[in-house]
Amino acid sequence: MATPQFKELRRSYGFDEVAIVPGDITANPDHTNIDFKIDNYTFSMPIIAAAMDAVTDVNFATLMSQLGGLAVLNLEGAQTRYDNPEEVLTEIAQASGAEVTPLLQNIYSQPIKEHLIGERIQSIKKSGAVCAVSVAPANTKQFAPIAAEAGADIFVVQSTVTTACHISKSYRGLIFSELRESIPIPIIVGNCVSYSACLELMRTGISGVLVGVGPGAACTTRQVLGIGVPQVTATMDCAAARDEYLRESGRYVPIITDGGISNGGDLCKAFASGADAVMLGSIFAQAEEAPGLGYHWGMSHPHPALPRGTRIKVGTTVTLEQILFGPTSVTDGSQNLVGALRTAMGACGALTIQEMHRVEMIIAPSITTEGKSWQRLQS
Repeated sequence: MATPQFKELRRSYGFDEVAIVPGDITANPDHTNIDFKIDNYTFSMPIIAAAMDAVTDVNFATLMSQLGGLAVLNLEGAQTRYDNPEEVLTEIAQASGAEVTPLLQNIYSQPIKEHLIGERIQSIKKSGAVCAVSVAPANTKQFAPIAAEAGADIFVVQSTVTTACHISKSYRGLIFSELRESIPIPIIVGNCVSYSACLELMRTGISGVLVGVGPGAACTTRQVLGIGVPQVTATMDCAAARDEYLRESGRYVPIITDGGISNGGDLCKAFASGADAVMLGSIFAQAEEAPGLGYHWGMSHPHPALPRGTRIKVGTTVTLEQILFGPTSVTDGSQNLVGALRTAMGACGALTIQEMHRVEMIIAPSITTEGKSWQRLQS
């Protein structure tokens, strides 16, 4: 006898389960255009450094901008709670595994100093860099005017899960359409993983959407809360929302795949899945210029009651420039990410990121293991 289904599940896919099919024509990688646009800002590479204390500080944001990308400064992290954040970051790096979570909870319980928000933004702007900053929805109304007045160029509203409609006890919660009118700079919002949530966010007038819940190397949201969608499926669904919104409004709102990317292959698959840009954390935490001193931790880690992150040791490898552009002698795909993207686009005959969106992909769970018995034995 047939048993009625309560819920029907659909299959979803992560980076390790899919592969990109080479094109019928190929192109010289040097001929590819990988520009990324957010409103009136154009970047020469579609790569963003995450708003995490182990990744982005004033110096890292400056360097990332000089190299053609964008870094996002967390306005609720150590940079705005402490006059000398380097001392705090050193303390985090030196803590034992047993000590680090309560230490982080204590460090991030200190109040945010509003004057430091302005100082950090102005330091980035004085270097000539594009300045992007991030806050959680709860603090957006308070900090958005301060950030805009200090000269921030791009404002990011970021939490574990973000939707256009939020139920709370507050009489008036955060309304993105009103935020868009109140500050005259591009607004990126995230994170989301579904077609409907992404489409509704775009309809509020924002300038970009972050895609991803729980895939980050230092995030434990999926273990703690059980929520999330693997990044390939999440990116494809949100890309479909972007294309639908373009059809209904005539406005193109880019999506940014945030988290889960550990090498060049993952990065290339993100673009083939429909991403306009990617946001990276743990890869950049390995840079010599990263403020985390070879460590990386999730920004939900210090939650006072329900931590959803962990500190991981990523080590310090090479400079940020080598991670992005090489040269490299490592074979694991962790360096020369821009070269990997251009090479993959050339192999697919895709001259632009938009053309990369249309390349064929296949379900291929053996893509990283087929024929690799010797590599597995020696790893």
